Amino acid sequence: MFSPAAGRALTGRIAVVAGATRGAGRGIAAALGEAGATVVCTGRTSSAADLRSDYDRPETVEETAQLVTELGGVGVAIPTDHLDVAQVRALAERLRRDYGVVDILVNDIWGAEILKGPPSTWNRPMWEHDLDDGLRILRLGVDTHLITSHCLLPLLVTRPGGLLVEVTDGTAEFNAQHYRLSAFYDLAKVSVNRIAFSQGHDLAPFGCVAVAVTPGWLRSEMMLENYLVGATNWRDALDPARADGPVAPPSFTESETPRFVGRGVAAIAADPDRARWNQRSASSVQLAREYGFTDVDGRQPDAWAEQ
Repeated sequence: MFSPAAGRALTGRIAVVAGATRGAGRGIAAALGEAGATVVCTGRTSSAADLRSDYDRPETVEETAQLVTELGGVGVAIPTDHLDVAQVRALAERLRRDYGVVDILVNDIWGAEILKGPPSTWNRPMWEHDLDDGLRILRLGVDTHLITSHCLLPLLVTRPGGLLVEVTDGTAEFNAQHYRLSAFYDLAKVSVNRIAFSQGHDLAPFGCVAVAVTPGWLRSEMMLENYLVGATNWRDALDPARADGPVAPPSFTESETPRFVGRGVAAIAADPDRARWNQRSASSVQLAREYGFTDVDGRQPDAWAEQ
């Protein structure tokens, strides 16, 4: 079974995970750490800086950096608001000074889970959604990616082999055929797939690669809290007779940890033939089947098969 962690396949590589505080970003940073990379973890929620995300949650970029180090990589926390161009430019200057290059850039910036609303608000006409919230979704989910790439890609193209990963929800093929929650959310997630395609066009002449990657049903910190379960007892949410919290639908059995999509990113980064992924989009389970890795529990969950 393939594992980028075996032999520390990414030792010596410099990775930046933008939006590494929690969820998929933390899982990707952790998986890159498993493979031995130096991982710069950025995000707004920090124990060292006066920045807070829209969520106002306890997870911090410092915790993610510590996890990276515990797993065998080198974790570095740099608190950054990716909507603040000056802060992202300062991040780029620090990376240039400290490392001179970025080998892997992961744009996982989001922060709009609350703004997208509960399921009861989905599938309404766009004019029934709050306009300010909708535009904020686009700022958080699209503008942040463009700002970060604009400032950091000059460090990625300094030598061939660089990898840009755009993290979204849904592959390009899936999103082209399915409406996603609301006009604002739909546009945000479709846009990120296209951003990867467009940047792949720009990066190819430099021998670099851009790919869009999507997790399936992610058991993030927020999702686990929604069902009043934890990482170890998440299956309790599937019990139709439970009285201590909401019951998850049967498809929740195909949910995945954030590490699953992270291992997919690490697998692409460790692949000498990663140029074959340029301008494409892929799901975590697709990458697992391609490279032969599993989630932390030894499974290859496929939430997309339930769609």
